[in-house]
Amino acid sequence: MHTRFIASQSVQLAVPEQPIPIQHYLRQPQRLVGALVDSSRIEQLGEEMFRLKMRPLSFLTLTIQPTVDMRVWSEPGGTVRLKSTGCEIRGIEYINQRFALHLVGQLYPIQIDNITHLKGRADLEVQVELPPPLWLTPAPILEATGNGLLKSVLLTIKQRLMYQLLSDYRRWATVDRENAPSIQPPGLSADHPII
Repeated sequence: MHTRFIASQSVQLAVPEQPIPIQHYLRQPQRLVGALVDSSRIEQLGEEMFRLKMRPLSFLTLTIQPTVDMRVWSEPGGTVRLKSTGCEIRGIEYINQRFALHLVGQLYPIQIDNITHLKGRADLEVQVELPPPLWLTPAPILEATGNGLLKSVLLTIKQRLMYQLLSDYRRWATVDRENAPSIQPPGLSADHPII
């Protein structure tokens, strides 16, 4: 029985002002991935490629743990995009051979009333051929359970984005500012400006 589940999640949050604009932070996709997912579940495969081991998910009588390969990259202006490039379900070969996960998302800064906000959206789709024991489950129950599961995954990502990302950005902007060399030319001081 072939089934399709979908979920979408939008986010918009105000970004507290820091010494370094968030656009600079967003140019480092690996920091974004590290803020969204616990570091013990991330493997960096390349400059823009990451393998994420998701937490185990329970669906009716099944428990699965997807491993998702994703490309995460930044574009000029601070927009960050992500797209899944592969997925594997370890431990249940029947489902692994009949499972497809597609995730696309973007996050970008916008100005609203002179305040920087991050705005984003993620769309998640799973196509799976369920094993025979679940074929007798009514389709509305399957759809509601599957769609609800995907929504909970995206909601968890949204919550981490709202707290972990802003916390990591604040820490990064402060530490980076403290460790940055002075940009003042030698022989000049702030107390004696040229003008």
